[in-house]
Amino acid sequence: MENLEIGKINTLKVIKELDFGIYLDGLNEGEILMPRQYVREGTKPGDYLDCFIYFDSEDRIIATSLIPYAQVDEFAYLKVVSVNPTGAFLDWGLAKDILVPFREQKMEMGEGRKYIVYVYYDEPSKRIAATAKVERYLNLEPHDYIEGEAVTILIYQKTDIGYKVIVNQKHIGVIHTSDIFMSLDLGMEMVAYIKKVKDDGKIDLLIHKPGYEAIDELSQFLLDKLKNKGGFLELNDKSPSELIYHQLAMSKKTFKKAVGSLYKNRLIAIEESGIRLIEQKA
Repeated sequence: MENLEIGKINTLKVIKELDFGIYLDGLNEGEILMPRQYVREGTKPGDYLDCFIYFDSEDRIIATSLIPYAQVDEFAYLKVVSVNPTGAFLDWGLAKDILVPFREQKMEMGEGRKYIVYVYYDEPSKRIAATAKVERYLNLEPHDYIEGEAVTILIYQKTDIGYKVIVNQKHIGVIHTSDIFMSLDLGMEMVAYIKKVKDDGKIDLLIHKPGYEAIDELSQFLLDKLKNKGGFLELNDKSPSELIYHQLAMSKKTFKKAVGSLYKNRLIAIEESGIRLIEQKA
């Protein structure tokens, strides 16, 4: 018999309906209640529902049609809503907040702040919890990424060389400062591209498409900046890299590539004091 996956979305059959909700076939866990407030109108016995399975405030297995910000075995950027002697409680999109015990905190978590955590199911205690010690759950399986491959990333740590990210909810990767052309923040989720897989298995990433497609994307970014600044930017290839990054959040190398592409397409003029948008004839 199939087993119920606690802390994840399951597809279960409705077996009966009562005033206070419906009961679902919970497989090896028997009948499971979905309270009336989570039951979609028109649901009837015999229907199959996608539902999230977790524990209510009395530690009973329960079903909901709500989808949490993260399921078991996933990473997410969650906000602390309260702290008590047990640990920190985070909002994960459900009525019952999720606990990060003190032993699972890298540093003491503060109310109102957000943290990258990993959601897990603790079999001995029969509880779903979260941990801020995310590294122990990464790189547990080999990867076979190829250069240029699109992946999903979650930014989880700023470093001296750029940002560490979680790739496809499984592996650690790095976006180097020299490859950043936009503002990045912890907790951002986005599509990125494999730049290089090193001999030691470490992964470098780009936040734009590699090759000519990247130039086009970067050029459009710079073009939009020019339009927003009235058609002129007091920046050129002699400008300090720190000034370029401060104004555009892109490296000097990236800036020069974008300028070159726009100049080649006769969209800008390069002047002694900066770059100017060329007015296009109608």
